[in-house]
Amino acid sequence: MPVDDSVLVEQAQAGDEQAFGELAARYEGKLRLYVWHIVGEEETARDLVQEALLKAWANLHRYDRTFRFSTWLFRIARNLAVDTLRRRRHIDVPLTAVDEEGEVRELPIRDALRSPLEQLANKQLAQALQAEIERLPAGLRELVVLRHFVGLQYQEIAELKKLPLGTVKNKLFRAHSVLREALAPFLGQLGGLE
Repeated sequence: MPVDDSVLVEQAQAGDEQAFGELAARYEGKLRLYVWHIVGEEETARDLVQEALLKAWANLHRYDRTFRFSTWLFRIARNLAVDTLRRRRHIDVPLTAVDEEGEVRELPIRDALRSPLEQLANKQLAQALQAEIERLPAGLRELVVLRHFVGLQYQEIAELKKLPLGTVKNKLFRAHSVLREALAPFLGQLGGLE
């Protein structure tokens, strides 16, 4: 059974670099995916995640234990990513996920049980979904990425974004509605998107 974050944080605050290394390994893949969805470049995302981890290690004494460690770490990474965007004002959102090894991979959009025509429709849906996610306002796009690509729970997103839980749910509902409406032609062909 994995050691709880709070135990590792306590050990790291006492100077245990190995404990912090375990925390870093635990979150590096998700952080990289999250930052990649913000900045749109894998190399930049890797650099920013490393910077975020170094910043977290250097400022571990400032960590407020009333919040989850992951929330604090994601906030550091987000701030670095947003600062990078402010410098270049450009956002791309790749359709990717983190695999079991923590590597960022393109999402496979194929199904061996589907006909070639269905596979083509599925690929077109993935491309349309990516394009529609990119068209969402930055705030909604970030919530969609956190929920569906990074896999955070609503409460974790609320803590990270410093928003009420109801606001997070409402904004995600709005984002889903926009995406559902924009993708209606594809969804009709494929039987709907949950």
